[in-house]
Amino acid sequence: MTTHTLKPLLRSTSVALALFTLAAAGAQARDAAAGRAKAQMCMVCHGPVGVSTAPDAPHLAGQPAIYLSAQLRAYRAGERKHEVMGVIARTLTNDDIDNLAAWYASIQIEAVEPR
Repeated sequence: MTTHTLKPLLRSTSVALALFTLAAAGAQARDAAAGRAKAQMCMVCHGPVGVSTAPDAPHLAGQPAIYLSAQLRAYRAGERKHEVMGVIARTLTNDDIDNLAAWYASIQIEAVEPR
């Protein structure tokens, strides 16, 4: 490739990297402490630190914030169906969702390979 053909590729890669960095910084800027306080309502099914106590509820601890935010928004919009989560998610604001996602994403978990 010549320098002339690499310039557009480098420019678009730089723009994509900058956008990704901004998005990641925005997700990290959420208030995990506020999310922890809001998570009180989640504890019945998802456990005190996001490790599920119910057999049909997923673990939330350590999940990526972007994933958790997307799932809560999908429940709120009715795009993802679950009788309980649909009702709960409808009460959440965008800030609530982002803060909850920041809280659960901040919890460190350890996976241990079976022997």
